[in-house]
Amino acid sequence: MPQQDNLSGYNSTGSESSVFFLSGIPGLEAMHLWISIPFCSVFTVALLGNCTLLFVIKTEPSLHKPMFYFFTMLAVINLVLPTTTMPKTLSIFWFNSREISFTACLVQMFFLHSFSSIESAVLVAMAFDRYVAICNPLRYVTILTNSVIAKIGLAALTRAVLITVPVLFLLRRLPFCRSHVISHCYCEHMAVVKLACGNTSFNTIYGIFITLFIGGLDLMFITLSYVKILRTVFSLASKEEQLKAFGTCVSHFCAIFMAYTPVVLSSIFHRFGHQVAPHIHILLANVYLLFPPMMNPIVYGVKTREIRYRVHLLLSGKNF
Repeated sequence: MPQQDNLSGYNSTGSESSVFFLSGIPGLEAMHLWISIPFCSVFTVALLGNCTLLFVIKTEPSLHKPMFYFFTMLAVINLVLPTTTMPKTLSIFWFNSREISFTACLVQMFFLHSFSSIESAVLVAMAFDRYVAICNPLRYVTILTNSVIAKIGLAALTRAVLITVPVLFLLRRLPFCRSHVISHCYCEHMAVVKLACGNTSFNTIYGIFITLFIGGLDLMFITLSYVKILRTVFSLASKEEQLKAFGTCVSHFCAIFMAYTPVVLSSIFHRFGHQVAPHIHILLANVYLLFPPMMNPIVYGVKTREIRYRVHLLLSGKNF
């Protein structure tokens, strides 16, 4: 591609230049059009699934309960995360539209990393929800009030903003006097940091700290919740009661696995997997943004009887 050749030789004489170029998936440029087919399909399913979930929960008063409020938060996150990146990614695949301003890059990065942090916090809140439902069922309604749920959501948003905004300021202070070609489909933090010609050690350390702080701390709280849940479940008298209690946690287990596995692997590969091909990094990063948003509505729809019933009524054209 002639345009790609021009981009690969592009260099800036200083940090004043505000234009960057996204490469797409390095090494797989010839397959971009074919890769766009599953990307676009999964993106479309994710949008339809999460919009349907939000519509069903909003229009059915019987679903206005703590657990479904957390489903709503997760569905909104699952809409924002892929929407932040996929339109630009598909424009690269379809129209070779690689240019992105530095400001747009920072905005994309803010939404990407802040909503990833919010997603992690919501998964912790859902673990707490299951803990209260199983370990303190009689106090469930009094503990998880609408006010408490709103405060949890506000705390998740505040934490995300506080830890993401410094990333943007740290990037703005860096000079970019080398190539402005970002080897990625979107403005991922470390992919942009690698282009800087100044000292990036603090950016790298802060990125690792945030990964450990968010992932490590949240996973610790989730693990503690489930340790207590398991103790309570195994103390139940009958197998039927144990299976019923476990059944309420299956969808949350799936959400945790789908959310954390790709991001942990991607983070490890980015910092320590120097022998891993670049396109593996980027494909894994896109899996993190596309696969959970597509699967979460399906998992929660299949495993939650109320949602399954309401979706069936909606698809059959019957009134709620």
